[in-house]
Amino acid sequence: MSLSLLTLAMITIAYLAGSISSAVLVCRLRGLPDPRSQGSGNPGATNVLRIGGASVAAMVLLFDMLKGAIPAYVAFRLGVDAVALGVIAIAACLGHIFPVFFKFKGGKGVATAFGAMAPIGADLSLSLIATWIILVLMCRYSSLAAIITAMLAPLYTWYFDDRFTLPVAMLSLLIVIRHRENIHRLLRGEESKVSRKKP
Repeated sequence: MSLSLLTLAMITIAYLAGSISSAVLVCRLRGLPDPRSQGSGNPGATNVLRIGGASVAAMVLLFDMLKGAIPAYVAFRLGVDAVALGVIAIAACLGHIFPVFFKFKGGKGVATAFGAMAPIGADLSLSLIATWIILVLMCRYSSLAAIITAMLAPLYTWYFDDRFTLPVAMLSLLIVIRHRENIHRLLRGEESKVSRKKP
């Protein structure tokens, strides 16, 4: 199999993996409402936190990250170059955003994108997680924390392992574009803050 065919195969696999909506499936298994029809309507961990609480949101977050991490790691181990790795990671995110199995109505792709960055190294992963947590605690806006963390991700990557700065920058740009409506709501003071399900 040539490298181009390998890359194409990995792009397809990454998109299909990303298309598995963790939020919808976990909510079904836990007997919770469809996250696409509750809260913000976004099938992601933050909205599931509002619907089902921290434990369910943690499951969704883990599975969403694995959707990005596994294809990226496998492609890296198979010798795919850095630019192709970025495209494969973006394919996983596009699967999450436009899932073929769920009528192309998906989430923001943040956890999947950060998951795709995770195989670069533990230092980068910890930096991203710490940045997001600190920002959420400071501002209580998950979207703003995700946007700022995404913008910082290429700088972190350049510092820890500059070979992957370009693919990480590609993912970061996708995250920021995907949050354009959130940016507008933040500017208008209409964005919802992070909150847990009330007991």
